[in-house]
Amino acid sequence: MITVYGYSPSGNCHKLRMLLAHLERDHRWIETDSAHGATRTPEYLAKNPNGRVPMIETGDGRIMVESNAILYWLAEGTPYFTGDAWQRAQTLAWMFFEQYSHEPFVAVARFICGWTPIDSPRRADLPKLRERGHQALAVMEKHLSASDWFTATGYGIADIALYAYTHCAEEGGIALAPYPALRAWLQRIEASPGFVPMPPIAAENAALVQASLREVPA
Repeated sequence: MITVYGYSPSGNCHKLRMLLAHLERDHRWIETDSAHGATRTPEYLAKNPNGRVPMIETGDGRIMVESNAILYWLAEGTPYFTGDAWQRAQTLAWMFFEQYSHEPFVAVARFICGWTPIDSPRRADLPKLRERGHQALAVMEKHLSASDWFTATGYGIADIALYAYTHCAEEGGIALAPYPALRAWLQRIEASPGFVPMPPIAAENAALVQASLREVPA
């Protein structure tokens, strides 16, 4: 049995929820509201000095952090991470892309729209974040125009990693309409056995998102 410390509106946390559901693996989920300081307590920081979610704790007290590392560990020996050394490295390459070229823009734009006040100075960053987010989605669209999946041998952890924040990119003002292959890929994932959707964001965050989107140029 593993314990997952996660914040449900977080894409990085939802990755784990998706894979655990696909694997039908028993686990305990402890909702950890990182937006309101739950990861900054002395108790949490003693386990994860970086003060972020997700984090998992094994029954024997071992700790693992970083969402894609956890995906890798959970998927080892399962159909969600297979292939030869080259194919597995290609899967990891897309997971590194997600954390370096995708999440810092797509996820951060969503966070600013839904979790910061309308007058936050961070909102000045939104145009650049959206521009870079579209660049990442264009890279994905090109790949998906010739391939169904990002995991080298079929649907797996690279797809889960990229799905997490892509499917809710519009909450950050990054439209998905220009990317037909990407939208078809989202539908394939959502039709996969055992798929679980991300829970809706809280009303206060949804209201901020709606107010933010009114400012997005047509």
